[in-house]
Amino acid sequence: MKNTAAEFLKRTFLSIILTSATLLVTSSAYCRDLDEIKQQGVLRHLGVPYANFVTGSGDGMDVEIAQLFAKFLDVRYEYVKTTWENVVPDLIGRKVKLDGNNAELLDTVPVKGDMVANGFTVLPWREKVLNFSTPIFPTQIMLVAPANSRLKPIKPSGDINRDIDNVKKLTKNRTCLGVENTCLDPALYNLKEEGAKTKNFTGALDDLSSAVIKGESDTAIMEIPDALLALKKYPGKMKIIGPLSPTQNMAAGFAKDSVQLLSEFKKFYAQIKKDGTYLKIVKKYYPSAPELYPAFFK
Repeated sequence: MKNTAAEFLKRTFLSIILTSATLLVTSSAYCRDLDEIKQQGVLRHLGVPYANFVTGSGDGMDVEIAQLFAKFLDVRYEYVKTTWENVVPDLIGRKVKLDGNNAELLDTVPVKGDMVANGFTVLPWREKVLNFSTPIFPTQIMLVAPANSRLKPIKPSGDINRDIDNVKKLTKNRTCLGVENTCLDPALYNLKEEGAKTKNFTGALDDLSSAVIKGESDTAIMEIPDALLALKKYPGKMKIIGPLSPTQNMAAGFAKDSVQLLSEFKKFYAQIKKDGTYLKIVKKYYPSAPELYPAFFK
């Protein structure tokens, strides 16, 4: 009886150890750098399904880039699905409290990934808590409306700041749908100060365009890559009113401690741009991008 009990305890103890070891590979209390990633043999790619960057079906522009990066490092690729609310904490291991363009680090949380790539826009508050790679894709924040809206697209003046001001004025006394804690947060563009009635969209970003079309709000904030896909998916149902920001950049995000990993990504990225692989991937998922942003893709 004693031997049986001892054996049971031994098996239970070993089971706990093995389970803990498995959890450490997928979720740890610290940010891994290049040596740890190569030692453990896996690169964990944090991604939120969004537009054609991470489709949610196992592919996407940023998925292919991250997969090639894992191959470049000679490690296994692993996709870790996350949310816009958790993507930064899952990378840096700290909860974040936002106040406009400022960010305050709060409680520690498990680190679940080594890099973020999902149409991840470079924002001032994000730059304070993580590091970005070389820009991967251009973007811009736009105000959109249902096709039957009385709002008309502005005529570009040649001065982006003037155009932005003109677009902001159109939000006065109108509802505007955005997404808190992302680049679509109305607070980043001071829309309340313009008299807009801001609303927080809590669904998946890929569903934002359908919410606009259904008339859930007078206007909405969208990024140009997602807006272009929506115009193609729902022809004649939605229109772009004008810009709320200058041209911005999307990039891969890395924890501040992952210095060598970021350095290796920059080498890898320079290589796939030079040999044409990068542009081939871009044209696969965003065929019109090189024409829309010729300076970026020069």
